[in-house]
Amino acid sequence: MSNAAPGKSGIDLSELDPAVRPQDDLFRHMNGKWIDRTEIPADKARYGSFAVLAENAEEAVRDIITGTEAPAAGLVEGGADAEADKVAALYASFMDTERIDALGAEPIRADLDRALAVPSIPELVRVTAELERKGLGGFYGMFIDNDPGDPARYILFVMQGGIGLPDESYYREEQFAEVREQYRAHIARMLTLAGVGSKTAGDPERLAELAFDLETRIAASHWDTVASRDIQKLYNLRDFAGLQEITPQLDWQAYIAAMGAPEAAFAEVVAAQPDALAGLAALLVEDELEAWQAWLAWSIVRSSAALLTQEMSRANFDFYGTALTGATEQRERWRRGVSFVEGAMGEAVGRIYVERHFDENSKAAMDELVGHLIGAYRDSIEELSWMGEGTRERALEKLGKFTPKIGYPEKWRDYSALAADASDLVGNSQRVAEYEFEREFGKIGKPIDATEWFMTPQTVNAYYNPGMNEIVFPAAILQPPFFDVTWDAATNFGAIGAVIGHEIGHGFDDQGSRYDGDGKLTDWWTEQDREAFEKLTGALIGQYNELSPEGADGQTVNGELTIGENIGDLSGLEIAWKAYLRSLAGAESPVIDGLTGAERFFLAWAQAWQQKSRPAEVVRLLTIDPHSPNEFRCNQILKNLDAYHEAYGTKPGDKLYLAPEERVSIW
Repeated sequence: MSNAAPGKSGIDLSELDPAVRPQDDLFRHMNGKWIDRTEIPADKARYGSFAVLAENAEEAVRDIITGTEAPAAGLVEGGADAEADKVAALYASFMDTERIDALGAEPIRADLDRALAVPSIPELVRVTAELERKGLGGFYGMFIDNDPGDPARYILFVMQGGIGLPDESYYREEQFAEVREQYRAHIARMLTLAGVGSKTAGDPERLAELAFDLETRIAASHWDTVASRDIQKLYNLRDFAGLQEITPQLDWQAYIAAMGAPEAAFAEVVAAQPDALAGLAALLVEDELEAWQAWLAWSIVRSSAALLTQEMSRANFDFYGTALTGATEQRERWRRGVSFVEGAMGEAVGRIYVERHFDENSKAAMDELVGHLIGAYRDSIEELSWMGEGTRERALEKLGKFTPKIGYPEKWRDYSALAADASDLVGNSQRVAEYEFEREFGKIGKPIDATEWFMTPQTVNAYYNPGMNEIVFPAAILQPPFFDVTWDAATNFGAIGAVIGHEIGHGFDDQGSRYDGDGKLTDWWTEQDREAFEKLTGALIGQYNELSPEGADGQTVNGELTIGENIGDLSGLEIAWKAYLRSLAGAESPVIDGLTGAERFFLAWAQAWQQKSRPAEVVRLLTIDPHSPNEFRCNQILKNLDAYHEAYGTKPGDKLYLAPEERVSIW
């Protein structure tokens, strides 16, 4: 990109809002006109650049699934139709509303009857384990990943779980009192629609009270969102006896046997949030049997509601969509059908998505961009004034071991073990859950698969995986407003370049920096350097703690919860700017459409964060989301960048001005 002729600016000048000065609010200077004229779609809680691209990807996938864009048989090399048939069956089962409505709650009736009739806690444990295998809940969250202490092996993580609200704060904070009342009513409504009653526990209202009360007591031992992102606190290795010791009321041998999991997976586990695991297990006593029956029935209904009648699906949306986020309409059924298929066979349709919608030239351009970002990080780390030589050497070593993945996986997932039936939606969902269960637990004892992706190519997002020290950019994000091979370098660096920098930055944020270049959780810092780092991150936390977005009713950003993403944003944009200058190799940056290279760079950054949100969604995300609101991801980062202040000539009195001594620069 450095030697290429200048491309298009990538900035629509007609979108710039002259009523908002870039020195006061670059986010609204770039996006203000769009914000003023745009109504959030009724089926969305927030809307913006990510949502638009996600909708486009859904439309592309629908065309693949239904065969209007390409023969469905093209899903498999050589014209074989096995995967195509499964994809078609999954989608057809979701779209057959006449059959779904006729079945009512019958697809889950047997499971509900079992839940409400369990005669004892030991039987409850066995039934819950069998249902977990089918994707119908479970006491805890469980997943397989590589071991932070030994990244060359897979290990099982056992996490806190058992609740239906977004997190523990919803069960205790006064601001969510109304949500709690709505949730209780929602449980009763859903159980009524499912035809649930119990001879021992009574009517749905009584069952709802029992289930909600039990969830409240489970949540009381949950860790909060800040503690739950601290990998050092979470990394608690326990052998089987140690896990049983934490949770003595839960017969793990019976649970494992009923779930059908390999015993080897539990020989040693990461027992994250051990006191939360213990808190739930302590409630597994016979005196609580009625409450557990109600809880298990509710777990079955909640896990299945979106797949049952249109009335039940809508009722489920009324709470989880409208009450929690403010959206007033469900997404169109075909969009939900696409999501169902993608959740089941995402790489099968992703393979065709890549063939139809991903330009290999983009991959080459991204490789070059990543190279510039890595180089700029290297230059910056070598010049850091707050870091000693020993830590600097280890940081550079880690940087040199980053693995970029761009566009799509080199090895596609095998779905041959998955069965699908066009007339059995709930059965399909449960078979998908069992397929994933077998695939995940099948990793135990095998070598790490470094080719695996944890997002599909059609996902509009990116991620950093600390255990593999990799940065991953799916095909669907590699398009405007994030990237375009025809754009000038400044615009690409300000948009996708900052995204690349952000993901690399996660390798050096407050959590990622605790892993070395091989993905091992280890302390490679000197005490003095860690203190210097935490002084800088503490200043950034303080900045964000003061911010309250529009629609939040005074609630502020949680600087501790969002610090990892804020470090990613700050480092990403700062290093992207250095990478852009590096790419120029001393040449003068061209002026295009009357915009300097710096202006294109920063406007591209602002353009990428285009979004507006409903108040309920703003509050929900402030409570649980490790990302700051988009307006602050844009503006607050800019306040800390000397290059932004130089580009726009900010001065005291400008709203985005921050005195040089108060600006934070970490990496």
